Amino acid sequence: MSFTFAPIGHVRSPYTDKFGIPRQPGLVTAAEARVELLPEFAREEAFKGLEGFSHVWILFVFHEDCLTAGWSPTVRPPRLGGRESVGVFASRAPYRPNPIGISAVEQLGLIRDAHGLALKVRGVDLLDGTPVLDIKPYVPYADNIPGARSGFAAAPESVAADVAFSVEALHGIAEADPTGTLRLRGLIEQVLAQDPRPGYMDRYPERREFGLRLYDLNIRWRIGKTSAEVIAVEPFAE
Repeated sequence: MSFTFAPIGHVRSPYTDKFGIPRQPGLVTAAEARVELLPEFAREEAFKGLEGFSHVWILFVFHEDCLTAGWSPTVRPPRLGGRESVGVFASRAPYRPNPIGISAVEQLGLIRDAHGLALKVRGVDLLDGTPVLDIKPYVPYADNIPGARSGFAAAPESVAADVAFSVEALHGIAEADPTGTLRLRGLIEQVLAQDPRPGYMDRYPERREFGLRLYDLNIRWRIGKTSAEVIAVEPFAE
């Protein structure tokens, strides 16, 4: 038996590259996105009653290379530094028999504009362009299970104690986000505070400078023992 599903829409998020995406939803609250509905699903009545729920589940497809790369019965989670293996069904790795993911995010209501109808959401961990299969309300009495165990992901990963900005970086933020609509400074702070580097980077202590892409911007930063300094925010060059 097999099943075929078509997306109901696509995510538009600040994460235009996989590097830098938080490893779980809700860790970067400055990350606002929208689920743009395809025309046949862009109907306000399909969302009637959702205003009473603060959060939603987004069911999505890990797209790009995940659709053709196949799967492995074991994976090496970033939480374990990429050194230890666990079963794929004990992880949230994208390379799965069926590359389907689920994220609980805050919903901020519907908007209709030149791009059509969209659901605005906050705290996403989704790549720009991610296909969405379904949206369901988060129901606290059923979905929140007190005392549930979380295995090797028992606590949030260590974060940088401080994120500083050079004068050049602040100038780049002002140029890229003059009205503050993108919440760019807060977004950069929260992304870097999660330390987006792969877990195995402690094998290369000599490497101190890194870059990641948010929107169409290249964010360059330098890592210290307990802090990170953003040294440039500039247009991304292909």
